[in-house]
Amino acid sequence: MRRTIPSRTFILAAILIAALAPSPRLAAQEPVRILVSAAASLQNALNEIIPLYERTRPNIRVSLNLAGSGTLETQIEQGAPTDIFISAAPQFMDTLETKGFLLSGTQINLLANSIVLVAPKGTTNIASFRDLTRNDVHLVAMGDPASVPAGLYAQKILESLGIYDAVRKKSVLGADVRQVLGYVESGSADAGIVYATDAAISDRVKIVAEAPADVTPLIVYPAAVLRASAHPDSAQDFLHFLQGDEARAVFRRLGFHIAAP
Repeated sequence: MRRTIPSRTFILAAILIAALAPSPRLAAQEPVRILVSAAASLQNALNEIIPLYERTRPNIRVSLNLAGSGTLETQIEQGAPTDIFISAAPQFMDTLETKGFLLSGTQINLLANSIVLVAPKGTTNIASFRDLTRNDVHLVAMGDPASVPAGLYAQKILESLGIYDAVRKKSVLGADVRQVLGYVESGSADAGIVYATDAAISDRVKIVAEAPADVTPLIVYPAAVLRASAHPDSAQDFLHFLQGDEARAVFRRLGFHIAAP
């Protein structure tokens, strides 16, 4: 019987095809990508924490979408792909929960913060929130209360002090708390109302007053996985990491407090 022996060319071609074809094992190692939509005040903390997480999870990559919490809520409602939402105020998270956007059982209270009044370094005419009504204070920066939690907190504090109407007339509204901080850093505003954690990262402003405890709302950052997440298991894993010792050490160093359960 005559045997058919494959030609050398055929054998080499078969070897090349096998080498180039992706194996199931390698395909399984393609990185999972999750998107975190987070309040702008978390920028520095998350930029430190994400590399720590990715070093322990080489198959997961985390991307950030930073903005005011109200803006992020709107984006999610309009279908923006998001795996995790971290808000700087409960009401925006509560709205998404009511409308069925959250993955059941994943919502947590992650962090807490505080509100301060800042001014450019060298300022001498502002020492309290009530000083914002002075005639020589011309422009006060704060977040838009409709979409920026820091702005909503600022409004409530100023209303409690009975000076909101007077300050509102000389206010400039920022799209997020980092923009508010920028107005003060550049000297475009005489003062600004921001989170203590934002004031701590700038060497161009100084804290002139802390919001009085008796008029300051509880500032909590809730977080949750979205029901529409393409990778809910990986999203929950990252959310769990944010509650661990390594991430909490970063949060604390940057001035955040760990929220009560």
